Amino acid sequence: MKCVQTVLAASLAMVVAAQAHAAVSAQDATKLGSSLTLVGAEKAGNADGSIPAYDGGLTTPPASFKAGDSMRPDPFANEKPLLVIDGKNVDQYKAQLTATTAELAKRFPTFKVEVYPTHRTVSLPKAILDNGVKNATGAKSLEGGLAIDNVLPGVPFPIPQSGNEAMWNFLLRYQGVSINSKYDSWNVDSAGVPSLATTGQAFISYPIYENLAQPISSADVYYQMKLQYTGPARRAGEAVMLKDAANPLQQPRRAWQYLPGQRRVKLAPNLAYDTPNPGTAGAGTYDDVFVFNGALDRYDWKLVGKQEMIVPYNTYKLTYVQDPKSITTPNHLASDYVRWEKHRVWVVEGTLKAGARHIYAKRRFYLDEDSWTALASDQYDARGQLYRGSFAFLSQSYDKQVPDSTPFMIYDLVGGSYNINGVVGPYGGIKYIDPLSKAQWSSESLAGAGIR
Repeated sequence: MKCVQTVLAASLAMVVAAQAHAAVSAQDATKLGSSLTLVGAEKAGNADGSIPAYDGGLTTPPASFKAGDSMRPDPFANEKPLLVIDGKNVDQYKAQLTATTAELAKRFPTFKVEVYPTHRTVSLPKAILDNGVKNATGAKSLEGGLAIDNVLPGVPFPIPQSGNEAMWNFLLRYQGVSINSKYDSWNVDSAGVPSLATTGQAFISYPIYENLAQPISSADVYYQMKLQYTGPARRAGEAVMLKDAANPLQQPRRAWQYLPGQRRVKLAPNLAYDTPNPGTAGAGTYDDVFVFNGALDRYDWKLVGKQEMIVPYNTYKLTYVQDPKSITTPNHLASDYVRWEKHRVWVVEGTLKAGARHIYAKRRFYLDEDSWTALASDQYDARGQLYRGSFAFLSQSYDKQVPDSTPFMIYDLVGGSYNINGVVGPYGGIKYIDPLSKAQWSSESLAGAGIR
């Protein structure tokens, strides 16, 4: 009997070990602040000097910035491209481009990648950086990497050991505490005709960052978003809200929707995974928003490694553009508005699990080493063919120590259309606000907000 109990105890210990995994050793963690930055990026520049050493990021606004304004001038507006990549020379640089970028260059003579000098502008508050160092040895992943626990607000796994950990770094990345911006979402169809998908007020909150001393437990909501549509006329008055928790297996995404015609708030459990996002006219899914969002459970995640890539970066010209018609050109965004730089990214690949359902059989993400933002992704169908590709446009809010990727987009390479969301320039840019009350994050709050 004693032998059986011993075996059972050992088996239970193995199960617990498989479900809860601590990060790295104290010895490995000493790299943070020495050879690595406090978020786990390489401090040094690259071999040929095209990626500079990290010097703390951009913390001083340009002279043209007006204190307190939410429109942030481009600190690099006077720079000229070092290199232009198009269909004629794309094969020469293919190893440094996402599959989607290379495909666009080959398809469209008007598409070009203007590569500018690299600036490592990301800067984060000291308390958040300090928490990341503590997380390196204290944070835990649960449920085979699908959930987290005992994580202080900050980078949970600054020295990631798996694809799951890298993706959690992206999902929990610091983007401020609370944002409220009016925005447009635009679709451009295969004929090159742009149309307004939605205009709305977006309230985005990261409640875990309201108390930097409070560890995140698996039951905590780490992200919540509320959208109140004001246009076009067919969608005015609609509202949606969703919340994501640190253990989505125990507490799946909660979502609600208000439709003026029904005059009631209802649960909307399908606002997740590969449900088509109506705001993109079929070009994207709900988990394509912000390049990726939601639970990790339908994929096996592999940390491919670090790679030097040419990606959108410091895109102030696009982020704060005031005329959407100037960027929504046929086939692709207007190339003159997109700034590209060479940066090191973590490459993470998700392969659809056996028996799981999703329209993407494989997804490849490119995570910025300095901010953990997903700067781009490639999505593949069940045949292994490139299907869609996404980009996020990163700019540092230098007056707030916040990296922002509000504008994001997706190309449907099969349908020939694209969507760009989070066009905030016409409405005053990116605005950081005090957190909303709990009552304002209740499902009942949607009804009052959604009345025409």
